[in-house]
Formats: sequence, C-alpha cells, structure tokens
Amino acid sequence: MLVLLSTKNYMLVSVFVMFGTFLPFMIRFERKKVQGRELVILAILAAVAAVSRVPFASIPSVQPTTFVIIMTGFVFGAESGFVVGTLAALVSNLFLGQGPWTPWQMYTWGMIGLCAGLLRGTWIKTTVIGRVIFGFITGILFGWVMNLWSFISVGKEITYVEVLAYYGASIYFDLAHALSNVFFLLLFAKSWLKILQRFKTKYGLLDQ
Repeated sequence: MLVLLSTKNYMLVSVFVMFGTFLPFMIRFERKKVQGRELVILAILAAVAAVSRVPFASIPSVQPTTFVIIMTGFVFGAESGFVVGTLAALVSNLFLGQGPWTPWQMYTWGMIGLCAGLLRGTWIKTTVIGRVIFGFITGILFGWVMNLWSFISVGKEITYVEVLAYYGASIYFDLAHALSNVFFLLLFAKSWLKILQRFKTKYGLLDQ
C-alpha cells in the first residue's frame, strides 16, 4: 500500500512553511505607517473575532470568527485581514486552550483574511452570492488544512486510505463551519460592511 506521509521531519517542515508564508505579511504590516486609530480598530475586530468563538465552543465548528475575519479583509484589505485572522486564533486559544494546533489555526484564519482582502474589489465582496460562495469554500478549506495537522500529529505513517477515511469522517464538521459562515454572511454581511466602511471613512483610513 502506498504511503502518503512519513513522520520524518514533517512537523518541522510544516512549521517552517507556515511561518515562512506569513512572516512577510507580518513584517510588511509592521513596516507600514499604520495610524493609531487603525490599530485600535483592528485590535477590536481581533478581540471580537476571538471572543465570539468562545460561546460557541460547545458546538463544533460553528462560530462567527471566520465571518469577522472575512469582513475585516473585505473592508480593510489583505494585510489587516491576515493580522486579525492570526490574532483571533491566538487570543481565542487563551480561553479554549493553546497547543501545537494553534499555529495551524493562525495560518488558516490568516490566509482567509488575506484572500478576502485580495478579492475585495471583485464580485465576491459586492454580491450576496459571491460572499456566500466565498464563506462556504473557506469553511471547507479551513477543515481540510486542519486535517493536515491531524495527520502530522498522529506520529505514524499515513496511507491514502486513512486520509480518505479521515476526510470523510470530518465532512460533518467542515459542512457545519461552511454553513455557519453562510448563515452569518447572509444575515450580517451587509450591515457589517456598511458599519466598517463608515469607520474607515470617518477616521480617514487609507486602502492597503
């Protein structure tokens, strides 16, 4: 039977890949001339994204965290979306428990915020169907990336059959995340976009 993953160095390599991917964005954000008021707004959004995860902890994969991260990227841009996504994972796990899975959550939510920012000038942001499609896909992809962490943490070689079985078993949780994203986007996206855009205009925050 073919072997898909071997445990030799995969944990170390995966960590280097993740940090190597998002460090440039963190450095670029750090070097920007970010206004104090913008930092305050982003800190508040990161706190909202993190804390909103806690009350839903008893319902696996159902929480508005991804919604808040997507809205941040849509309005404030890719770098801000990435920063809020990474901070949301780190801060929420202060309540729910830190572990070796935290960098994976930081990476995945950060990339969701980044992609939302990159797509904010397209129909993905401006139409209901675009936002729904984006929310659904990111909910599924979040679970798929976190599954990779599960494979690496097993501590043994993983076969294709085991991978298919694992992804099949996780489909409920992936769908729950995707559908919760759709729910929050349908109900709150329009009002959140208006509110965040109003803050952006009021305080003269520049596009990234």
